Amino acid sequence: MSDADTLDAVREFEHDGTTYKMADLTVLEEQGLCELDRLPVSIRILLESVLRNVDGDIVTEEDVRNAASWEPDVPNVEVPFTPSRVVLQDLTGVPAVVDLAALRSAADRAGKDPKLVEPEVPCDLVIDHSVQVDFFGSPDAYEKNVELEYERNAERYKALKWAQNAFDNFSVVPPGTGIVHQVNLEHLGRVVHDREWRGDRWLLPDTLVGTDSHTPMIGGIGVVGWGVGGIEAEAAMLGQPITMKLPEVVGVKLEGELPEGATATDLVLHVTEQLREVGVVDRFVEFFGPGVGNLSVPDRATISNMAPEQGSTISVFPVDEATLDYLELTGREPEHIELVREYLDAQGLFGEQHPEYTETVDVDLSAVEPSLAGPKRPQDRVAMGDMKAHFRELLYGEFEDTVDDVDEEAIVRWLGEGGGDPDGELAGDGGTLTETPETAPEEPDLGELTKRVEVDLGGETVEIGHGSVVVSAITSCTNTSNPSVMVAAGLLARNALERGLDVPEYVKTSLAPGSRVVTEYLKKADLLPHLEALGYDVVGYGCTTCIGNAGPLPEPIENAIDEHGLWTTSVLSGNRNFEARIHPKIRANYLASPPLVVAYGLAGRMDIDLETDPIGTDDEGNAVYLADIWPDADEIRETIHDSVDPSMFREKYAEVFEGDERWEALEAPTGDVYDWDDESTYIREPPFFTDFPLEKPGVSDIEDARCLLTLGDTVTTDHISPAGPFGSKLPAGQWLMDHGVDPVDFNTYGSRRGNHEVMMRGTFANVRIENQMLDDVEGGYTVHHPTGEETTVFEASQRYREEETPLVVLSGVEFGTGSSRDWAAKGTDLLGVRATIAESYERIYRDNLVGMGVLPLQFEDGDSWESLGLDGSEQFDIRGLDDGLEVNDELTVVATKDDGTEIEFDVTAQVGTPAAVTYVENGGILHYVLRRLLTEN
Repeated sequence: MSDADTLDAVREFEHDGTTYKMADLTVLEEQGLCELDRLPVSIRILLESVLRNVDGDIVTEEDVRNAASWEPDVPNVEVPFTPSRVVLQDLTGVPAVVDLAALRSAADRAGKDPKLVEPEVPCDLVIDHSVQVDFFGSPDAYEKNVELEYERNAERYKALKWAQNAFDNFSVVPPGTGIVHQVNLEHLGRVVHDREWRGDRWLLPDTLVGTDSHTPMIGGIGVVGWGVGGIEAEAAMLGQPITMKLPEVVGVKLEGELPEGATATDLVLHVTEQLREVGVVDRFVEFFGPGVGNLSVPDRATISNMAPEQGSTISVFPVDEATLDYLELTGREPEHIELVREYLDAQGLFGEQHPEYTETVDVDLSAVEPSLAGPKRPQDRVAMGDMKAHFRELLYGEFEDTVDDVDEEAIVRWLGEGGGDPDGELAGDGGTLTETPETAPEEPDLGELTKRVEVDLGGETVEIGHGSVVVSAITSCTNTSNPSVMVAAGLLARNALERGLDVPEYVKTSLAPGSRVVTEYLKKADLLPHLEALGYDVVGYGCTTCIGNAGPLPEPIENAIDEHGLWTTSVLSGNRNFEARIHPKIRANYLASPPLVVAYGLAGRMDIDLETDPIGTDDEGNAVYLADIWPDADEIRETIHDSVDPSMFREKYAEVFEGDERWEALEAPTGDVYDWDDESTYIREPPFFTDFPLEKPGVSDIEDARCLLTLGDTVTTDHISPAGPFGSKLPAGQWLMDHGVDPVDFNTYGSRRGNHEVMMRGTFANVRIENQMLDDVEGGYTVHHPTGEETTVFEASQRYREEETPLVVLSGVEFGTGSSRDWAAKGTDLLGVRATIAESYERIYRDNLVGMGVLPLQFEDGDSWESLGLDGSEQFDIRGLDDGLEVNDELTVVATKDDGTEIEFDVTAQVGTPAAVTYVENGGILHYVLRRLLTEN
């Protein structure tokens, strides 16, 4: 640390008889480089990372000065951030391990020591994304689901065990433990590290990146961490700093307290809606104000969890007394908690702060109301009292053309009963739909709008229609990490049973806790039996429904949905509800708190106003309303106080890396170099580093490119690279069948991410993606040009490859929003796409494209492919690259139509740092790292 010594920033820190080293931030203030009190806490933590890692080569004193120079209007400077650790989950972790194994194979082929490829920072992988809800509503559902999980994923899990043995700094938390972010919050997160580093014992802030977009949940305990693509995470694991623009920081001032009946889930949906309107993409968010003290740490973590839905890189609550109390509650060692306090206090990182922010947003907690979000975006909040009107308007918008022969006044009354048609468009000028005529029939026959069909479920006839809830899932770390909403769900279940209520047979119910501690306190509070009595049995300790592993619906239900075109619904306590994510046959999906998940499960329908409509009837035929069974806030607090204690956390996490007998029985490969099996359909060596040239390829103009897809707005990474199940008629399914895999054993796209053959065929293959080259066609289809033939996206890409034609993809705003899915970029690359052109990008997908050497280009403000008159049939030349690529380079695109007409427009390369330019020039970030390893050693 020669340059750091010139700043005299390395100081000794004494605690309890032990001498530590630390990078002292106060030294920078003494030297006039910054005023610490002005800097947001999150920026101070970035600054510490830069300061501590100065080596005069990769991280320099100039980088420290840049980080210390943060201003609210942020100068356009970049800083190298070196996280103290990396967390992974298995769907993104398996491809990361496959890439690391491929890097070792490439090093071995080059005659180098394969152990040159070794994580330089601690890495923890939590297996949580693979368990599916095949069995539910029974006491043995968990055991059966876990058995199936191991049957389906044994090969993948063996590869992870190989990695745990082959790499020195790589640990695996086996299946059946919990969800990565909740395990991180309750156990892995340290807030401050006490670590041997560079020959000395150091204290440093806990910082991280993770291969899951909800990594920012750790901000609930003041830890700076965010989601990155697996590609960028792998580079960080190998010691490559994450080079980033110094971010703007939005301060969110919380005031007041939550009203009776409002939950942390309602609050996070409120905050998500508000911050999406503000615009916080590429920004940090930091919470402060008197309202923070009125939120428990689990409440804060719920808010931090949905940072990606809010659009921000992180959402962090600086450490205060409540944070330390939470560390104590979750079983952290008392001596470590005291060390956290003293270190952070010495660094000016503890307690209430009054920094300057780029922008301040006020949030009044008292204005939060019970809410849901949907039907296909987490930022689209709907007040619970508006759900009936919302869903009826949704249906009318979908089926308006099918009810021409239905009495218009009857439709007006129907919408009016829900509070719909607020603009009076149907009622006519001066009309109103806010009052319901007494003569209106209770259940009018409005054709398609009110269609109901009978379904035989195991000998019992049930009736379902549009709006029927067919999945009700208590799931996701967003909520299962929060005792207040989990206990509320249990109490509501108890109260419902006491009033004689039950969940309809057609509702698939499930409970997937984010850690085993949840089950323990629900048992201790005697609430688990009530949830089980309603069908909410524990189905697994993992992401399940939230990630798309809801499992199949009962066959008669799926058949009825298909045959009658039903708009059925799901309600889940998750954080994502993108199209076809929860289940490909469910058209409307809503996020809600666990108690509301149970409430709508009891109702069996979403087209209901739970504020005014009865949720059901008791044994005597009396109407029961949600207010009758909603638990009292005091009882929730008392139950938590009596049921949650530190011993639970210490016991459940004592052997967190050991696993059960199934895990122990897995026989993993051995050796420093992975033994690839050419017959495997799960783990195959990817083509990224085969025949690897030591010279970087550089960049050049793209000529005579064709457009693979023209896409609209908010195309998610789920659209680009789906995670759920797929059928035999799709290219991925055909490949598996050609290789001897029966369709029943396909598993999911997510489980096949170690096999590039499946994943490239699954790219842009979501059943709900809409390529606007085609009229009214959903799914992974496109038009091959110039022949005009319609075919699958994969088949078209292969024809273009044979014709040596480069490809582009056109899209609208928020391209790549959603999960940190590196295969969304890897697949784009393997299909032959050299550049994407969109109106705007979500951060992680944009960075993943750069990490794969694909150019993310952005239209000028006001331009779009539609406004420019493009339709995807053109040939595209992208000019300005022959002279090299520069940061945020302005390039010219010329699109030539079949008749020779040229459309010329400007784009900006969304390559925001010199490091990113280097990655593109090398064909990707891992290509750059491998070249450096092979040439420097």
